[in-house]
Amino acid sequence: MSAPSIPNLLSLRGASRGGGDRGGRGRSRGRGFGGPGRGAASGSASASALGHDAAIQGTDTDAAVSRLSAVELGYLQDPFASLFVQQAAMPPTRRLPIINRGTYTRTTAIDKVVERFLSQTDAPGQERQIISLGAGTDTRSLRLFSSSSSFQRIIYHEIDFPAICDRKFRTVRGSPQLRSVLSDPVVITPPPVAGAAAVENNNNNNNISINSWHSIQSSTPSGTGTCHLYCHGLDLRTLAQDQDNNQADPNSAATTSSSITIPNLRTHDDNIPTLLISECCLCYLSPHEASASIQWFASRIPHLGIVLYEPIKPDDPFGKMMVSNLAARGISMPTLEAYKQPADQEARLRQAGFNQTRQMTVDTIWDRWVSDEEKERVDGLEGLDEVEEWKLLAGHYIVTWGWRGGGFDLLDT
Repeated sequence: MSAPSIPNLLSLRGASRGGGDRGGRGRSRGRGFGGPGRGAASGSASASALGHDAAIQGTDTDAAVSRLSAVELGYLQDPFASLFVQQAAMPPTRRLPIINRGTYTRTTAIDKVVERFLSQTDAPGQERQIISLGAGTDTRSLRLFSSSSSFQRIIYHEIDFPAICDRKFRTVRGSPQLRSVLSDPVVITPPPVAGAAAVENNNNNNNISINSWHSIQSSTPSGTGTCHLYCHGLDLRTLAQDQDNNQADPNSAATTSSSITIPNLRTHDDNIPTLLISECCLCYLSPHEASASIQWFASRIPHLGIVLYEPIKPDDPFGKMMVSNLAARGISMPTLEAYKQPADQEARLRQAGFNQTRQMTVDTIWDRWVSDEEKERVDGLEGLDEVEEWKLLAGHYIVTWGWRGGGFDLLDT
């Protein structure tokens, strides 16, 4: 397909279309398949950097709208999706079929990795930990806590900009539907730093305070362990800086001193299986900051898995258009230039200490992980005439996963 014939898919939003019209199109502020992507941005606290941060936080609205579009059309089952679009104070918008299919594929792919991790670690009394970076309005924790699969003893951490965590707190507190899944959320007061430690931290400007809140699963079957949700208002750049200050070896998992304590995060002493998730979040950091953020967790958690969802291939005609469209919105993805190809994404995980790594582009995931019966169901929802366009767009997004330590194996996902 020649460059002039490549549609500007990343600047298109499916307009609200009545009367069965599937041809209407409108402009989009969304990118890719409209997913989470906050909690981090590169640069200093200049006006330009603050504007970039605000633009990244705005992608959370796009994520919520894209998720609701896929839910309302029957691609996904998510009873909580509409609650976060109402929060976003904008009308629901039906996305293009190609975007809906992408939202479906990337969501179900990451769900599959998460469910395999949980099923392999589902021993009696076993706690499991999930850490979602840039979670925003993502509903995966809510869906897990209300799942008929009855996964137990999950400690779920979400990390994002403080403003986004605050909004999620208000939504959970004010929604009867969410309160049927979660208890009344409680703000966690950071413990004071006293004595010599406080003087040292203040002198080094490293006294980091995190605004966090906590909620538990509202109803738990008798005799099973409760699930916990923790949301932390934290810029990931502070973790990267903390890791640089300590210069820990990501392969050692040795005890690391730190000026940052994430409330109730299970680390060395707890020794529990943990999965780290980044859906278009780390890509907003510089490559060094992204690597240091991963190492912050890898140096503290011995049994660790990771799953990333990011764009790739910025140098072909479609990739250049993708980068240009993001730049027009004031958004850059520095890691896109560092990890351009699937092999680069896999190599970054090996460099971070994950001795088992795998990757698949979204179009390959659709081909291999979605059954023929499910493909037929999804095709019947809207139909997709732009098959070549789908392969082009989906081929520019990748899911990469890896793991190290014992207790689980994500190979056969």
